[in-house]
Amino acid sequence: MVSPRPILLVEDNPDDEQLTIRALRQGRVTNPIQVARDGEEALNTILTANPLPSVVLLDLKLPKIDGLEVLQRTRANERTRLLPVVVLTSSNEERDIIESYSLGANSYVRKPVDFDQFTHAVAQLGLYWALLNEPLPEGNHE
Repeated sequence: MVSPRPILLVEDNPDDEQLTIRALRQGRVTNPIQVARDGEEALNTILTANPLPSVVLLDLKLPKIDGLEVLQRTRANERTRLLPVVVLTSSNEERDIIESYSLGANSYVRKPVDFDQFTHAVAQLGLYWALLNEPLPEGNHE
């Protein structure tokens, strides 16, 4: 049996990190979860990942390199340009939404403030991207 590809969670807030992981597990998402806590770590993980993650859950407000630059560099790399990236952020600024989609985000999800809504939203994201979405086969990134 093939192991499920990991989910890469890019999140610098420890509370949001734990809530997101808990929500994925409550949603019965069994994929391994890797965590990058700043943009530099995220890029290193993405660009060297083997296999590629099933999805990247990307916060925008990150130390070292912001999420939009992580997204831009991910899309600029031939191997990772089609990797599913979901922006998962508290920002509801129109310019962040427009820029995320312009740079190739697959989805933009604003983190709900309410815990139950947040748990439900993250569980649904995880189920869709990790279980329902058919990923691009490894080695076919052109």
